[in-house]
Amino acid sequence: MADEYFYGATLKEGSKTVTWDPDNKADGFPRTHKLIIKQCILGHEAAADEFNVVQVETMTIRDTLRTPIAVLKVGESRQCRLDLEFSDSPVTFTLIEGKGPVHIHGQHLLGSLVEEFEDMEEMEEEVPDEEEDDEDDDEEGGPQKKKQKLTNNSKGKPNAVQAASNSAKNSKKK
Repeated sequence: MADEYFYGATLKEGSKTVTWDPDNKADGFPRTHKLIIKQCILGHEAAADEFNVVQVETMTIRDTLRTPIAVLKVGESRQCRLDLEFSDSPVTFTLIEGKGPVHIHGQHLLGSLVEEFEDMEEMEEEVPDEEEDDEDDDEEGGPQKKKQKLTNNSKGKPNAVQAASNSAKNSKKK
């Protein structure tokens, strides 16, 4: 995702419905959208003996889905932590019971399909180039670089260092 924005909406008497509808046509190229709802909070002005029920309506693969996501009441539960994700299709939040106010907040993630595909293509192009270089060295019979493995022996010295000191001792003996 390229951009991340705060999302907030308030449901209350007089405005009991809010719709999040990403507009995919505004930029001239396709963009991905994701709405992540993190929390519903009952406002301090809410009536004491009243349940406030928030319902979400969105599209599934086959049809429209309507389901409650939060039931809030003063003195019992003033907040509800959520982890709901909605991608690309419109989402409608409705206060189906109570007068509210109920505050909904989360994140709106906005990305670009074009940028994501370009990044993937660049990554795919980089991998074969490195493999071709390795294959060319093998075919030409040129020098192959081997990495020296370093492991510690029982005295705590790296074996490569120990091997170098042993060869130095052997050359002095000759």
